Amino acid sequence: MSRIGKRPITVPAKVQVTIDGTKVVVKGPKGELSRDLPTNVIVSQEGEILQVNRRDDSRTSRQLHGLCRTLVANMVEGVSTGFQRRLEIQGVGYRAQLQGRNLILNMGYSHQVQILPPEGIQFAVEGTTNVIVSGYDKEIVGNTAAKIREVRRPEPYKGKGIRYAGEVVRRKAGKTGKGKK
Repeated sequence: MSRIGKRPITVPAKVQVTIDGTKVVVKGPKGELSRDLPTNVIVSQEGEILQVNRRDDSRTSRQLHGLCRTLVANMVEGVSTGFQRRLEIQGVGYRAQLQGRNLILNMGYSHQVQILPPEGIQFAVEGTTNVIVSGYDKEIVGNTAAKIREVRRPEPYKGKGIRYAGEVVRRKAGKTGKGKK
């Protein structure tokens, strides 16, 4: 049996979970999330504990068991505490700023790059080189952070660009000799 799938999910007091067949709706102080799960898994609630089980022992049921448990656990955590992703900008003249809710990036292009936040996502800028993407849906937070990183990915020679906090960029040596004879 899946080690992840058989772990119970503890529901905080301020979170409501509604299960209607294969549809799971989670409401909390940060927002509301719903997801249709495959028919191979069954979600049951006993008090403050959610349990994800599989209908049978088929291969697809075993594959989906841990995934569905993680998806439901992320929904519960997202509406109660939320998620955030930190990005660091490195490079001379590279900076970020907020304009209303929008994120404006100066990344060495001839124009500024404007990024509009999807619904449920907030941007925050610390200084001019640290960007925080936060929200209650882990999937959208991760996708938005990846789109921001794609504006200028870290390059391997000088390390300039946008990287995740704590990301290690492997550096290359570059050219060594200047026209040896």
